[in-house]
Amino acid sequence: MGYVTTKDGVEIFYKDWGPKDAQVICFHHGWPLSSDDWDAQMLFFLHKGFRVVAHDRRGHGRSSQVWDGHDMDHYADDAAAVVNHLNLKDAVHIGHSTGGGEVVHYIARHGEDRVSKAVMISSVPPLMVKTENNPGGLPKDVFDDMQAQLAANRAQFYYDVPAGPFYGYNRPNAKPSDGVIWNWWRQGMMGSAKAHYDGIVAFSQTDFTDDLKKITVPVLVMHGDDDQIVPYEDSGPLSAKLLKNGTLKTYPGFPHGMPTANADTINADLLAFIEG
Repeated sequence: MGYVTTKDGVEIFYKDWGPKDAQVICFHHGWPLSSDDWDAQMLFFLHKGFRVVAHDRRGHGRSSQVWDGHDMDHYADDAAAVVNHLNLKDAVHIGHSTGGGEVVHYIARHGEDRVSKAVMISSVPPLMVKTENNPGGLPKDVFDDMQAQLAANRAQFYYDVPAGPFYGYNRPNAKPSDGVIWNWWRQGMMGSAKAHYDGIVAFSQTDFTDDLKKITVPVLVMHGDDDQIVPYEDSGPLSAKLLKNGTLKTYPGFPHGMPTANADTINADLLAFIEG
């Protein structure tokens, strides 16, 4: 574990586990979490002989709680800083939710020289907010309300999200895990309220359409059709169509947080894609 300092002086925390000469997988976490959200994947792939790297986005987890730069350009550049610092080559980049947008923007902005494949899990592209060109998106009021709840009582908001829609624990016959809920809460509360507040705009209003069109490496798009955070119809299928070499894999009944809630299935499919 260590830190890399970005060009604008931000300390980005990262984990780097496994043999240095092994195939490397880079993980990009969702909002408002940290690299800890990848525990189930990082341990799985470490035991399979891979090198696994994950960082905390600026303002999240153990990275610097700076007041600015909470936008996709900075997120992508911070990811590049980690990749370049560790001199990672032929990496597979896997992003969940906001992290999927970060992966797409990183590849489009910094090129494919160091990238072999990519995976978008429950990811925000092409565009979450409703616009004239994106009529299936969510109304801006949805994201304004998220900011209002965060500002009013972040601790309660960060309990309600994982206890309800994030893992599908609000569905009939769901079996909520207190550990999963409180681990989400712990990760969220480690980060900066300012970073998270601004991050809502970053993940909801960034249009990744042109980014997706630029990417030529193989990309696996994984999305559950019961995703209550990033609705399926306006995300996964649209992203897969925009990618030159994209493959959509749909998971009936799976929630937004499927890397944790359905880790065995997701890990097996990730392994098959990486080794395929």
